[in-house]
Amino acid sequence: MNTPWLGLCLTAALLASTSARAESPEVEQRIQAVTSGLKPAVVVKGQAANRALADEMKTLRVPGVSIAVIRGGKVEWARGFGVTRQGGAAVTAETMFQAGSVSKPVAAAAALRLVQDGKLALDADVNASLRSWKIPASPFTATTPVTLRALLSHTAGTTVHGFAGYAAGEPVPTLPQVLAGAPPANSKPVVVDQPVGQAYRYSGGGYSIAQQLMVDVSGLSFPVLMRQTVFAPLGMNHSTEDQPLDAARLATVAWPHDAAGAPIAGGPHTYPEMAAAGLWTTPSDLARFVVDLRESARGGAGRLLSPETTRTMLTPVKGDYGLGLSIGGDSADKYFAHNGSNAGYKATLVGYLGSGDGVVVMTNGDQGFQLGEEVVRAVAAVYGWPDYKPVERETAPVPIADQARYVGVFTLDGPGDFTIRRDGDRLVAEIWKGVTDPLFPASDRAFFITSQDLRIVFASPEDPDHGTLTLGAFSATFKRKAAP
Repeated sequence: MNTPWLGLCLTAALLASTSARAESPEVEQRIQAVTSGLKPAVVVKGQAANRALADEMKTLRVPGVSIAVIRGGKVEWARGFGVTRQGGAAVTAETMFQAGSVSKPVAAAAALRLVQDGKLALDADVNASLRSWKIPASPFTATTPVTLRALLSHTAGTTVHGFAGYAAGEPVPTLPQVLAGAPPANSKPVVVDQPVGQAYRYSGGGYSIAQQLMVDVSGLSFPVLMRQTVFAPLGMNHSTEDQPLDAARLATVAWPHDAAGAPIAGGPHTYPEMAAAGLWTTPSDLARFVVDLRESARGGAGRLLSPETTRTMLTPVKGDYGLGLSIGGDSADKYFAHNGSNAGYKATLVGYLGSGDGVVVMTNGDQGFQLGEEVVRAVAAVYGWPDYKPVERETAPVPIADQARYVGVFTLDGPGDFTIRRDGDRLVAEIWKGVTDPLFPASDRAFFITSQDLRIVFASPEDPDHGTLTLGAFSATFKRKAAP
């Protein structure tokens, strides 16, 4: 798709940067180091790694990005780059974006506030408190009921990974209709189809149950509940769970764009699944949330949760996931994090418990996740974080004629199909729909990309029909898809 207006976005990105409020020379130096030092997930040995933010925005067709950086437990700088939409205003630190699944930790904090106030219990049967809808009985809930702790930690055995939202003009279901999978809901019913509490499985459906639970016990609408329990106490004045937004606010937000840089038809999708995906906010507001959690976890006077409750939130239940946040870090200084993805929006949040450093990145493009991760790695390098460092890989001199045997469509066990094509003297892969990555040969049967730490390893040059794809801790086998 031809998107010449992205050149205008590049110009606006530079203007937005230079027109932001003045910082100290030292902070300005760090801002310039971040915005000129974006780093891919994988660095090819011998090649330059650093990329400029404006260049990457153009390459990834992301019109706007907003960044807030936290240092030592305080927001050091917040700045917008690019534009809200074609012909629209420049993105500023106050421009609102959809947070996608970064909604989950904020909603989890609200649920824990209700626990702290004695209105909910972490380990009680949630069906006893649900009024508008009940979790359907199943063999898995007969002896082990679903609890709030299980819902918030994705261990309740609930279904429905995520939600597509509702495009402008489409009928929007109520939350009970979403949970029941009843028209006009576009998602399946939320049920429990595996043992409760025994395994981690990401479930937006589980967070929608938690949303209904909070509404039922409080007697408040979810937007009002979030405003009273989280946004107002933390001074998150540019945050709301209103779905959809009114016309006045909608005119000022960052508009969503697809992977090709084209505006999403009709604008932002509506998400009645607010706890899972409905938050409208800014990186600055989310940075206030990060700072408060870190302060409370260290025994300070957090405005939202007590130190004990915050530590419970940040304690992994299964794997590395606590109650609304992933916990990571290879050093003693652990961090908490979450990513978000809605139609046309991508977001990333990271906060360190020890150093008090962190970053929040929000974008209005479907390739914004890659951009956000590159920004995080740039911040990590500039601020000396122990994590988020690129992986270095070497390429092998494999003739394109030998690589060409791997061209085709392949079925991945679980997620679906991916495609490998020849593009001149190299191979490219379309792992995610609409996004094409160059493939770098590591051997005569192994390839990698640089945007993510993803590797494709075929069984052998003699067997180009089978292999394994790995992405971080994820691994799955694949096979060549038979021609129709």
